[in-house]
Amino acid sequence: MKLAFAMPHLIELAGRTQPWEFTVDGPAMTRLAKLADQWGYDMLSVPEHFLIPTAHVGLSGPHHFHAYAGMGHMAGATETIRVNSSIAILPLQHPAVTAKALSTIDWMSGGRITVTFAVGWLKEEFDLLGVPFRERGAMADEYLAAIIELWTSDAPVFEGKYVSFRDAAFEPKCHAPSPERPHLPIWMHGDADAALRRAAPRATPVAGGRSSPSPRLFLRGSISSAASPITTASWPRCSTAFRPAKSAKGTSHRPIPPRVRARACSASSTGLAGSRTWV
Repeated sequence: MKLAFAMPHLIELAGRTQPWEFTVDGPAMTRLAKLADQWGYDMLSVPEHFLIPTAHVGLSGPHHFHAYAGMGHMAGATETIRVNSSIAILPLQHPAVTAKALSTIDWMSGGRITVTFAVGWLKEEFDLLGVPFRERGAMADEYLAAIIELWTSDAPVFEGKYVSFRDAAFEPKCHAPSPERPHLPIWMHGDADAALRRAAPRATPVAGGRSSPSPRLFLRGSISSAASPITTASWPRCSTAFRPAKSAKGTSHRPIPPRVRARACSASSTGLAGSRTWV
């Protein structure tokens, strides 16, 4: 089991963001990231939105980061912990820009970057940015293939409906590429069958969405082949709940330091500071 540190104040949601979180500013987040690194946590992550329509502020909140900018800062402030997005909205940025941002951070951090992509759900955000919402799935498929081409080919060439390039150099690649790790790990977020199909050809893990049954689950499955039909019914699942452990007094819960209030949560890093688990 591995533990992910849920950083406070990454978003602001009425009814979920605790009052004390508003006192956690950027420098405090940096200190918390360093502590999570020192305490032996395995991962921290940064969520993303660009423009929240005013009609959705009550649902989504106004406070969101640019995932790659936040990941770069967190990676620079730490030494061993992995840094992920939770999530990065794949269709909303040109894939060459996305590929360059992520390979730069991975190269500079010594290979400590994972990215979790999603296709996005907020139509009005797509409208504000001039991106066709109904084509986001096809765009995500194409963008993902283009990103991998840039990361793995010495002479990248790509011809698609939404992006094309040739006669172009792309460096740096991800840190220390090898046959076993040709590029940084890619996770696909979502709980629809399309998310599994998107992940399958590229052997990428899959993280489940917020509609997972209670208790909340963090889903991760390595899908290596799309030869047979893939549905969410076959999705490997593992709980984020802490494993029960008896203390010296016979209590049934694992003791948690007050300064690191742990909770099971969805793939988004929201709510109280604490931990997620995956295997």
